[in-house]
Amino acid sequence: MEKKKNVLFICVDEWPGYLFGHEGRSDVMTPTLDFLAREGIRMERAYSECPVCIPARRTLMTGLSPKSHGDRVYSDRMPMPDAPTLAGVFHDAGYQTIAVGKLHVYPQRSRIGFDEALITEEGRYEFGVTDDYQIWLGEHGHTGQEFMHGMGNNTYYTRPWHLDESLHPTEWVTLQMMKQIQRRDPTRPGFFFVSYQFPHPPLVPTRTFLEKYDDVVLDPSYIDDWKDSWIIREMRKMASSYSEREVVAARKAFMAQCTHIDYSIRMLLGTLRENSLLDDTVIVFMSDHGDMLFDHGMVAKRLFYEGSANIPLIFSGKPVLEYKGKGYENKLCSIADVMPTLMDICGIDRDVKMDGESIFSDKKHEYIYGEVGEGAKATRMIINDKYKLIWYPSGNVFQLFDMENDRKEEHDLASEPSMSSVIDEMKAKLIASLHGSDSEWIENGTLVGLEPPKTAGAPDFGLYNQRGYHWPPPTGYSNIGKNA
Repeated sequence: MEKKKNVLFICVDEWPGYLFGHEGRSDVMTPTLDFLAREGIRMERAYSECPVCIPARRTLMTGLSPKSHGDRVYSDRMPMPDAPTLAGVFHDAGYQTIAVGKLHVYPQRSRIGFDEALITEEGRYEFGVTDDYQIWLGEHGHTGQEFMHGMGNNTYYTRPWHLDESLHPTEWVTLQMMKQIQRRDPTRPGFFFVSYQFPHPPLVPTRTFLEKYDDVVLDPSYIDDWKDSWIIREMRKMASSYSEREVVAARKAFMAQCTHIDYSIRMLLGTLRENSLLDDTVIVFMSDHGDMLFDHGMVAKRLFYEGSANIPLIFSGKPVLEYKGKGYENKLCSIADVMPTLMDICGIDRDVKMDGESIFSDKKHEYIYGEVGEGAKATRMIINDKYKLIWYPSGNVFQLFDMENDRKEEHDLASEPSMSSVIDEMKAKLIASLHGSDSEWIENGTLVGLEPPKTAGAPDFGLYNQRGYHWPPPTGYSNIGKNA
């Protein structure tokens, strides 16, 4: 009987697909992941169907698209759908399933198929839970102090981590997973899911990793020739509040948090090696979505430009070497494909309803449909092997990019007469993919969108989910948790 493969699944939050040394970047330091990508399979055209934390993670854990699992917004009190989960199918196949880090599900203590889950949920007391990292921090004499650095969870100001480096959440997640690997059940294969909350803001790298970027000259941000519109101005509004100095500091701090994770992965691999597990372990690295990180004058996610929607997805380790060099690297894929792919690699029966397909098979996506938000800032996308069409219903704004020759999306081709047939074909696929309230944006088979708002939204005096002192646990969460 063939020995079952272990899985080390490393999930990060908000890491753009291009931000690696192996992608040609001269400024970011990712030696561990560069090695794993070089020796494994890096999916260059992997996309998040909904580049927002909760919807993307629901897709990862079910293999279902946002249309199927019910969230394309950020529904932080929506239970998981009544569907088999990634952790559940591995558990049912005899695996010991362990999660450490950020799950971002509701209720927070829901195991979603994991035998054990040690969680850090970024101070979300509004759900009535003190997470395991907060408990651990209190046991080490720092009760309620995890956010006393003063940096917001969706802002791009930065400062070094304020406590001892050993107390940083990245250190905690790594240490706890190493412990779980060492105390595993030796009679069962392991499915180890380690989920880092970074490089998602707050931008609070430890001094050790921030100092590595002191003398680094940053690669220039991406610029473009796009036409002006209300929605583009709106999407650029948040980034426009930062000075040039603050932008440089933010980008370096973001990269420092990436490098911290990269180095932490070395210790996870070392733990597998010293426990004689490495040769039989499938290593997966991915992010739920990316971050614009000031490219095109934008920050954060919720967008279908490459910085936000194109994600890193790496399969590595000896058990996947048979798939290397067979052309899968350029295959169009999405987060929904991860669950069926892992099931196939590990020989688990696929009698489960999923929207995704195994990446390492002869099945291909003609296109991928993306959706995020509803109302004035909603965005929809169709991407195929050559082109990407982005549609903002607000103002009925279209953008078209050539993904073969313009991955930086510097040139919008939507107004080019020679592209009219391409746009018409992709619009037809877009119309066929729309559902729910989106039908209001179609008239007589044509996309008409909606009128943009006449006034700007109210200022956010909560500073985009700013946290404070967490002892005793705060109360009064009526407006907290909407954008994290």
